[in-house]
Amino acid sequence: MDNIELKNRTKQFALRVIKLSEALPKNITGRNVSNQIMRSGTSVAANYRATLRARSDKEFISKLNIVLEECDETCFWLEIIIESNLIKKEKVEDLYNEADELTAIFVSTLKTMNKKKSKV
Repeated sequence: MDNIELKNRTKQFALRVIKLSEALPKNITGRNVSNQIMRSGTSVAANYRATLRARSDKEFISKLNIVLEECDETCFWLEIIIESNLIKKEKVEDLYNEADELTAIFVSTLKTMNKKKSKV
């Protein structure tokens, strides 16, 4: 997967998180979780775009670590949504799987970059 495809994939992920956020209950718990997942889920795409403008491998790694943290946090909030029954698991599962796949992609990329960096 190239950078453009991943940029589009993370943007689509953010858009799906926005839709999920809108579907959460309008009670105290739902609003709190909505705010949290909106921040982390949309941050994945925004911060991934920033990695594409990195001026060095070191900066790229630093920025991609932020993307990874935000993606992992989004996984956490999706787990909270599922386990607290805010939305039925079947409706959230596909988005959770996408978050998990993106996390794996970012982990793999960071491992590759760190190996490349240690060889220099």
